[in-house]
Amino acid sequence: MRTMLQLCRLALTLLLILAVPAWGSSIAVVISEQGGMYTEFSGLLEKGLAGTNWTVSSTIPAENLARIPGQPDLIVTVGSDALRKALGKADSTPVLATLLPKQNYEKIMAEFRRHPGRVTAIYLDQPAARQAAFVNFLLPGQKRAGMLFSSETKNTASQYRLAFGNAGIKLDGEDIDSDNMLLPALNALLGRVNYLVAIPDSTIYRRDNIKAILITAFRYQRPVIAYSPSFVNAGALAALHTTPAQIARQTADAIINHGTSLQAPTGPNQFAIAINSNVAQSLNLNVPDEATIRRAMLGDKEAR
Repeated sequence: MRTMLQLCRLALTLLLILAVPAWGSSIAVVISEQGGMYTEFSGLLEKGLAGTNWTVSSTIPAENLARIPGQPDLIVTVGSDALRKALGKADSTPVLATLLPKQNYEKIMAEFRRHPGRVTAIYLDQPAARQAAFVNFLLPGQKRAGMLFSSETKNTASQYRLAFGNAGIKLDGEDIDSDNMLLPALNALLGRVNYLVAIPDSTIYRRDNIKAILITAFRYQRPVIAYSPSFVNAGALAALHTTPAQIARQTADAIINHGTSLQAPTGPNQFAIAINSNVAQSLNLNVPDEATIRRAMLGDKEAR
């Protein structure tokens, strides 16, 4: 009888072992450059995976990527350059791309024409409904928003107009097809709206022209609502963004919950807020503080 019981227990143990998903445990992290938020992300991802069967076996700067070392079960890329380099070197290993705008992800995927089932992403772009809720809580009563769209982001205009319209905001826009069109279009737009909402678009918002955009907006006394803390430091009124720590946590959760069964590309599930109080004072704007806006947004199901 005891022998039979022991055999039953052994059989049950074997069944439980076999029932565990056959996910691998090795992750190669490819970062766009050494240091800064990229290295920070890698460390935070390792921390988020601590105590699981997933480990980061290597972290490689994209510029040093001759090949993917070893045979990782999953590749996590951090930034646009890392994804481009990894797709050029990887074989059929699943790739999870992080810390990049949707625009860049789709552009790189078109370049490589890789099967979408083997690559996915966690974008930096905030959902349109969350962005609309943010400007509503930041500047209540100001209901005319403006956006600039390039050829690579104009396909998002309809979803932004719908989300902003649902929030009671009229969204006006201008299309930019060349650098020469930027300032004329910006001047025309700022004359019609209460504020400019900048969305991730590397064709329009670049290091060499952000200063000109901010100065032009200030001349019209129009605040700029942006998508990164660095934009706020440069002179934007505020930004709705997601931190590397938040993306790292979401990435770790995706790996723990789904392993190499890649889910559809998605945006960030958490957000942070940055406000430049000096700019608010210069524009004579009385805006709520970050904590107040965050509480209001967390209470709004469309903004979560």
